[in-house]
Amino acid sequence: MSNTVTGRSRTIWIWVLIIVAVLIALSDLLDAARYMGWLPIAALGDLDFALPSASWLGALMSLLLAGIWFWVARKLYDLDPQGWLFVVSIAVINLIFLLMALLGNSTFSAILPGVVLNVIALVIGMLPSTKAAFGQA
Repeated sequence: MSNTVTGRSRTIWIWVLIIVAVLIALSDLLDAARYMGWLPIAALGDLDFALPSASWLGALMSLLLAGIWFWVARKLYDLDPQGWLFVVSIAVINLIFLLMALLGNSTFSAILPGVVLNVIALVIGMLPSTKAAFGQA
């Protein structure tokens, strides 16, 4: 059962935000696999931190972010205000991590999908109708 409060409902933007959160989590899982060398697919781009021996750190951070995004998707589905807060917070933190990867040895084309998904999540999260659905307006 859902923990929805009377008067609040899942709008189309909430559903899109849930889908984007799951896509970001899946993207982070792919990044973790690439950091560990399990998925050396050139089509996904080259990700590399400034420290060449720190690939496990990138994988750990990507796994942590993926877990958080899956949790956020569940909170969004339940219309929990914490879900909205985490979308805004984690999207900004994820964008900072992607900027750090860009300052390392990553190419812009490698981080572009993550940037686009996080910017979409941030923009949808800041829409007045989305904020109102979580009681933040």
